[in-house]
Amino acid sequence: MAEPHGMEFPVSWDELHRTARALAWRLNTIGPFKGIVAITRGGLVPAAIVSRELEVRLVDTVCIASYDHKSQGEANILKDVEGDGEGWLIVDDLVDTGKTAKIVREMLPKAHFATVYAKPAGRPLVDTFVTEVSQDTWILFPWDVELAYAAPIKERRRQG
Repeated sequence: MAEPHGMEFPVSWDELHRTARALAWRLNTIGPFKGIVAITRGGLVPAAIVSRELEVRLVDTVCIASYDHKSQGEANILKDVEGDGEGWLIVDDLVDTGKTAKIVREMLPKAHFATVYAKPAGRPLVDTFVTEVSQDTWILFPWDVELAYAAPIKERRRQG
């Protein structure tokens, strides 16, 4: 079942890069970190940017599937990591409802959790984030979209 969402927030590659660098800027005073755990798939790109900016070369992944392009389903853990997270940085693109974040927090309770974007329901689960968006906003990441005609706002209201 699709989650209700009020508006779409498209994010360009340039904007994501700038915002992920802003996240690294905030994290720079918190580290150093032994390594980064990226939450796949959304956390892979921000984790790569953060790892470059913080000069962290050890990058691992936690693989959890719960989203399709417009809705969140049951979380399926595909790959976890060992340890309690001491000295590690977890990076994801977004904390939404907090379902994935809770799972990863349980896996790595001592890690520092950082996301580029945070929604109110999941925000308490992360330690550092850059941009907060409303719960009813659907973020369109650059890897999920392609260029297409966008109807004017007024036209979209007539169609809806």
